[in-house]
Amino acid sequence: MDEALRELLDFWFSPRMRPRWFAATPALDNEIRERYAALWRHAAAGELAAWQESPEGALALAIVLDQLPLNMYRGKPESFSTEAQAIAVAKRAIALGHDRKLDHDALLFLYMPLMHSENLDDQDRSVELFRAAGLDTRYPEHHRSIVRRFGRFPHRNAILGRVGSQAEHDYLASDEAFMG
Repeated sequence: MDEALRELLDFWFSPRMRPRWFAATPALDNEIRERYAALWRHAAAGELAAWQESPEGALALAIVLDQLPLNMYRGKPESFSTEAQAIAVAKRAIALGHDRKLDHDALLFLYMPLMHSENLDDQDRSVELFRAAGLDTRYPEHHRSIVRRFGRFPHRNAILGRVGSQAEHDYLASDEAFMG
């Protein structure tokens, strides 16, 4: 297995990282940027496409393209710049049956690009995959409900320079708002 691939998976699934997957700090964001910005650029340029040939490689590539930029570029447009590539990696891995060879924690991150998609079909597939794998569907269902309601994630509007509708502004000002 490629050394960079193994190192990334060891880092991401380490006991130190697990509690921080959804509770990042600026210090963690900086650490991820320092460790993995170059790897992310290689992935974004398509230079790691060969990783998709194995279940672990597809998982690692999905993490690099989906999760890492959310940390490295939090609050900036770059945080979503490789989302389409991550979705394509996830879909290809599923089509190849790679997901049938991964454990629950790994599946969470292989399927997550679909949950981050602003495409309702991807959202539906996300919920379906999470459910079939026995994973908690609360977050995929919540993400889907937002995309179903607005056709996108309103909390991304300012970051991506999109003009929000009044309904989106009202939602973002409400207690139910999801801020990503």
